[in-house]
Formats: sequence, C-alpha cells, structure tokens
Amino acid sequence: MLADFDPVLASARRGSPEAFQALYADLVRPVAAYLRGKGVPDVEDLTSEVFLAVFTGLERFSGGQAEFRSWVFTIAHRRVVDHWRRASRTPGTAEYDADDDTRTAPSAEDEALVDLGSARVHELLAGLTPDQRDVLLLRVVADLTVEQAAEVVGKPAGAVKALQRRGLAALRRLVEAEGVPL
Repeated sequence: MLADFDPVLASARRGSPEAFQALYADLVRPVAAYLRGKGVPDVEDLTSEVFLAVFTGLERFSGGQAEFRSWVFTIAHRRVVDHWRRASRTPGTAEYDADDDTRTAPSAEDEALVDLGSARVHELLAGLTPDQRDVLLLRVVADLTVEQAAEVVGKPAGAVKALQRRGLAALRRLVEAEGVPL
C-alpha cells in the first residue's frame, strides 16, 4: 500500500512517469498473481493490458486508495473475461522458428518443480465452484476486502463472505482427504 496515495494519484493524472511507476509497482504483483490464478497463459501480456487501461482511465477514477485497488481488480477481472471469450472464439496457433528463439531454457528440474506447484494449485482450485474460486483469488491473492471483492464480482458482501467460507471449507476437505493435516 502506498503511504502517500493521493499525491501520487494526482501526479499520475498530470502524466508523471514516477507516479505511474509507483502505482504500477504497488499493484503489479497482486494483479499478475490474480491473473495467474485465473489460468491466463500469458500473464505478462494481460497485466500490461490491465495497467494500460488503468493509466488511460485515471481521469475517470474517483475515490481513495481502497477504491483504486478495487477499480484495478475490476479492470483485471473484465480483462480475464474478455481474454477467455476471445480464446474460445479464436484457436491460437503459432509456428515455432528455432532461428528466432533467443530464450535460454531453465533446468528441467526447476521447471518440473514450478509446474508441479502450479498444477497442484490449479487442481485444488478446480475443486471449487467458479464463484468460490473468484472470491478466494480476489480475497487471498489480490488482498481485496470483502466489500471490494463484492464490487468486482457483482454480488452482495454477505454472499462473498459465504462463498469465501464455503470455498475455504472445500479446500480444507480436499487437502485433509489426502491425509495432510491442517
């Protein structure tokens, strides 16, 4: 959280690159984590889209830091919905050209461990209803308040609390069924 949010926002509205950087740095990791939790394959690209929309829409925003955070995650949520709609209509194909690939490959062991961790998280999240998954990602990963998460998903705060409680209970049952004590 930014200690001096209001002056930073005002500077960003005037076009200050330092202010844009401060706003971006404050929220980029939670936004990327939220997108990753939603299964977006190109997190960096969609994160860039979210912040482009944020920075071009700063003049339309009104409110304090909590409302700003909620507004950013509302934009992120809408970008995820748009992404999956586009993906369902347009099958993606790309030819691989080894001559153009300048990447280096991580070790197979590191890549396998990351994939196992991500696969396990996605497997656990798949055991939840879509609403429970959305609420838990917004509350835990994005660190939004109940009210902010309610605004993003368009449900009353009481419904968000109930979804969170049921989602956490479902995760607990899934993990305990595997013999992992909590």
